[in-house]
Amino acid sequence: MAAETPAERIAALRAVIDRHAEAYYEKDAPEIPDAEYDRLLRELLDLESEHPELATPDSPTVRIGGDINTAFSPVVHRVRMMSLHNAFDIGELESWSERVERRLEGNAVPEYSVELKFDGLAISLRYENGVLVQGATRGDGAVGEDVTHNVRTIADIPQRLPAGAPAILEVRGEVFMRLSSFAALNARQKAEAEATGKEPKLYVNPRNTAAGSLRQIDAAITADRDLSFFCYQLGSVEGGPALATHTETLEWLGSLGFPINEHTVTCSTIGEVAERVEELNAARHDLDYEFDGVVVKVNDLRLQNELGADAKAPRWAIAYKLPPEERTTTLLDIEVSIGPSGQATPFAVLDPVFVGGVTVATATLHNQDQVAAKDVRPGDVVIVRRAGDVIPEVVGPVLSERDPASKPWTFPTDCPVCGEPLVRPEGVAATHCVNFHCPRQIRGRIEHWASRNAMDIEYLGEKNVDRFVDAGLLHDVADLYSIDFDVILGMDGFKEKSVANLRHAIEASKQKPLGNLLFGLRIPEIGQVNAQTLAAAFGTMDRIVEASVEEIAAVDGFGTVIAESVHAWFSQDGARDLVDRLARAGLTMEAAQVDESVEKTLDGQAVVVSGTLEGFTRDGAKDAIIARGGKSPGSVSKKTLALVVGGDPGASKVTKAEEAGVPVIDEAAFVRLLETGQLPEGLDS
Repeated sequence: MAAETPAERIAALRAVIDRHAEAYYEKDAPEIPDAEYDRLLRELLDLESEHPELATPDSPTVRIGGDINTAFSPVVHRVRMMSLHNAFDIGELESWSERVERRLEGNAVPEYSVELKFDGLAISLRYENGVLVQGATRGDGAVGEDVTHNVRTIADIPQRLPAGAPAILEVRGEVFMRLSSFAALNARQKAEAEATGKEPKLYVNPRNTAAGSLRQIDAAITADRDLSFFCYQLGSVEGGPALATHTETLEWLGSLGFPINEHTVTCSTIGEVAERVEELNAARHDLDYEFDGVVVKVNDLRLQNELGADAKAPRWAIAYKLPPEERTTTLLDIEVSIGPSGQATPFAVLDPVFVGGVTVATATLHNQDQVAAKDVRPGDVVIVRRAGDVIPEVVGPVLSERDPASKPWTFPTDCPVCGEPLVRPEGVAATHCVNFHCPRQIRGRIEHWASRNAMDIEYLGEKNVDRFVDAGLLHDVADLYSIDFDVILGMDGFKEKSVANLRHAIEASKQKPLGNLLFGLRIPEIGQVNAQTLAAAFGTMDRIVEASVEEIAAVDGFGTVIAESVHAWFSQDGARDLVDRLARAGLTMEAAQVDESVEKTLDGQAVVVSGTLEGFTRDGAKDAIIARGGKSPGSVSKKTLALVVGGDPGASKVTKAEEAGVPVIDEAAFVRLLETGQLPEGLDS
C-alpha cells in the first residue's frame, strides 16, 4: 500500500479526533486515555504547521470543547470560556515563557501563578446581586449547557454571596468528584446490586462520573453524587474591586465564600515553576482528588491583557500535562502465571508502552472474572494504567479498534507449569493449581522462606532457587539444611567463596525466631504480625501443632477463620513431617523469651512504625515495642496508641492516622514513649 499523503493523514486524524471528542465532551464516555487524545492532537497540529495550506478554521486544533447536548438549554457565555495550550515537558514550558517575554518586548514576567489542573468538568457560575442565577458548562467555549438545577445541589457552590458582592459576577471553575466520594458511590452501587441479585453497574473513573452527574435531567441524581467544586478564574464582572493580580483575584473570591485550592502558589522564575511542577507530580497520589497537570499563568492582570489570546487559548497561560498514567497499546497475548501458593493469575503480554514513568510490557488482569468483565482479547488495542507504584493493569479495550473476527479469551483448564487440572471452588474468585508438588509452587515456597521478612537467607535469590530445584537439590524448604554444597560448587558461576557465603547464610537462618519460621511456612492467613503473635501465645512449635481450633481462635486478634486455617495447614499430609525435619536440622522451635527486666511501659498498647528510623532497624523498632509489652501491627486502627513516622513513611498510614485521630510522632517522641509510656503533652489519644 502507498504511504498516506499529508492531506490524507490530516483528514484521518481529524475524523478520529472528532469521534473521540464527541465521546469525551458530549457522551462523558471516552474510549481512549487523555494522553492518547493529546498525542493525536499534537500530531495534527504539527502536520498543519508543516502544511499551512491544509489548515482549516473548523480543525480540532482550533476548536474548544465539544458540541452542546440538546437536552439542555443553550447559554451564551458573555466572556468566552477558552481552552489552554499544552506543554508536555519542561523544555516546552520554558519555550512558552520565552514567547511570553518576546511579546512583552523582552521584559521578564515578574511572577507566575501555579495551580493544579483538575480532572473534572469546567463550569461557569453567574450571580446577579449576590444570588446564583445560572450554571453553565463550557460547551464549545462560546455556548454552553444550562445545568443550573444541578449546580444548586453542589454544597461547595454558594447560593448567595455576602453583602457588597458585585451586581454581576461570573466565576469559572471545575466540578469534580473526590476519590472518597467515587469509592463510596461504587460501594453503594455494589451493595444495591447484591441486595437485588443483579450485576453491579460500577463507574469507571471520577472524571466521567462527575461530568455525567452534572448532565442529569433529574437534579436528585446529581445531589446523590456528592460533587465538589474549586474556582480558578473570573468571567464577566460588573461592580467588582480593582484587582492587580490573579492571586489577588483568588483571595477575593475566597472571601466571597468560593472554595479555592490550597495548593496554588506564586513563583518568580520559570525555574521555580519547574521545581513546583516536580513537587506536585510527586504528590500526585496524596490528595483526595485527581489532577492531570499544572496550570501556569502570568500573575499580573495588566500583562495578561497585553498578551491577549489566539483563536483557542490565552497566551498568558499554559497547561503542563503530567506524565500520562494511561496509554493505549496492543494486547499481544494473555498468559497465566502460577504463584507460590498455586494461585493462577492471568496477565497481559503487551506491545511495550511508556506509561506512569516506566516502560510496561506486562500488566495484571487479576482473575478469570476480571478478564470476562473487561472482555479483553489478544489483538485488542487496550488502555493500560500505571499510577504511582501501583502494578500496571489493563483497564479495558478500545472497542472501536477491535477486529470483528476476534473471539473472547477462555481461561485454561490445566496448569501451564505442571499440566495438572486447575481448580476454582464455587463462590471463590481465584483459580488454583492444587498440585502441592508443582515446580512453581515449590520454587515459590522456598523463595518466600528465604525472603528478608522470613528467614532472611542472603545469596539464595530466585535464580539460584530455580537452578537448585531444576537440579533436584530442593523439593521443599527443609532440603535447604541438607543441601549438597559440593554439587553447587560444580555449577557454573559458583566459586568457593560464593558457596561459603551461601552455606553461612543458610546456617545463620537456623537462629531466626519461631515467629519468622511460622511466617516463612506460608500458612494461609498468617502474615508477619500474626506469626509473631502465634509464637508468643503458644511458646513452642509443638504446642501450636497440637492446638485445637478453639485454642488458636482464643489468641488475641485471631478468631475462627484464622484458627481454622492454621489448624488445617498443620493437619495436611506432610506438614508435621516437614516441621520435624526442620527441628532435626536445628532450627529454633521456641519463642524468644521476653526480657522481664524491661519495664512494660506499653502493656497491651499498639504502636505502628512507618518509614526509616535512624536509631532502629525496622525489626529493632518492632522488638523494642514488644519487649515493653506492646504490639506492633502493620496497619493503623482506632485502637492504635501512636503512629511513629521516620523517613519516607507510607502516605496511606499517615492519612488513616489523621482520620482516626491517632497521634503521629517522630523518632525522638518514640524513644520517650518507650521509656515512659507517655505521649508528648497534648497528643494523648
